[in-house]
Amino acid sequence: MGSAQSAGSGPSAASRSAVFRHPGRHRVAVLVRHGLLPIELGIPHRIMGGARSAGGDPLYEVVTCALEPGPVRTDADFAVTVEHGPEALAEADTVIVPASHERDAPYTEGRLTPALEAAFARIRPGTRIASICTGVFVLAAAGLLDGRRATTHWKECERLRRLHPAVEVDPDVLYVDEGDVLTSAGVASGIDLCLHMVRGDHGAAVAGDVARRTVVPPHRDGGQAQFVRRPVPEPRVHTTGAAREWALRRLHRPVTLRELAEREAMSVRTFTRRFRDEVGTSPLQWLTRQRIERARHLLESSDLPVDRVAEQAGFGTAASLRRHFQEALGVSPSAYRRTFRGSDAPGARRT
Repeated sequence: MGSAQSAGSGPSAASRSAVFRHPGRHRVAVLVRHGLLPIELGIPHRIMGGARSAGGDPLYEVVTCALEPGPVRTDADFAVTVEHGPEALAEADTVIVPASHERDAPYTEGRLTPALEAAFARIRPGTRIASICTGVFVLAAAGLLDGRRATTHWKECERLRRLHPAVEVDPDVLYVDEGDVLTSAGVASGIDLCLHMVRGDHGAAVAGDVARRTVVPPHRDGGQAQFVRRPVPEPRVHTTGAAREWALRRLHRPVTLRELAEREAMSVRTFTRRFRDEVGTSPLQWLTRQRIERARHLLESSDLPVDRVAEQAGFGTAASLRRHFQEALGVSPSAYRRTFRGSDAPGARRT
């Protein structure tokens, strides 16, 4: 990514305060380039900018910056005026790079322009960096993805492989989280990525609240397929929606694949194929993810001990819950509860 900004080379304290005005909030800088897709600029502002604490206070401060302040061309019939330059990157806790439809050096040659190189040199070590769609070409050109998994729009994965053979390109997922570097697929998957970051920072309840107000699904797993063959069912063709609704009302008890298929009057084989076409994952994988989300909600919002959480989420035993939690999130249920409720929260010591 380049070295941290040297002393004296960055903006003055006065200019920094003009960029981020709310000390204590997580600072997000969205770095846009000419050819910006306006929808991608709106995603971080709507999702992360809309995240609120239980008391209603904003949790993030989101600003837009460009390589030079002023008008930035978009792929629509209007430009956007950006107030801030790359100085915003120096104080950001998270940097997000959306796509550009204009074919610049990162996309065509796999290298940063001098202006982008200078901008990335301002980013502090340890800053989280994310891309939406073909913004990944900027991250790859900066050397941030060598030896790591990454994704982008499925139409651009082969170009990413060709320009950056050291990157492990995964064309079949919505987003990839490599810790301090995250990448997402085309356009709308940026919503999933930003919700994922909010969820990781502040828990499922905060992310779910943002999703409800934005009227989007609260969680689509990063491993879900980019390209779902039948997102809109054909008229008069059975779908799997009723079975999913039925299962969500019964997460606390065992649900079999045969029961799900019977709800739609399908054979198990037909139901499994139709489910994967519509949802992008298998019925049992989807069911496990819903149980994990239920457990996350209970750990954040209730004082139930882990064995009761396991029962109500349908895992049966605390051991089963711990195993699935570790596989999905990399932490134990008790560690998750401490993170999002605090070690002194009621019930925290009963896990």
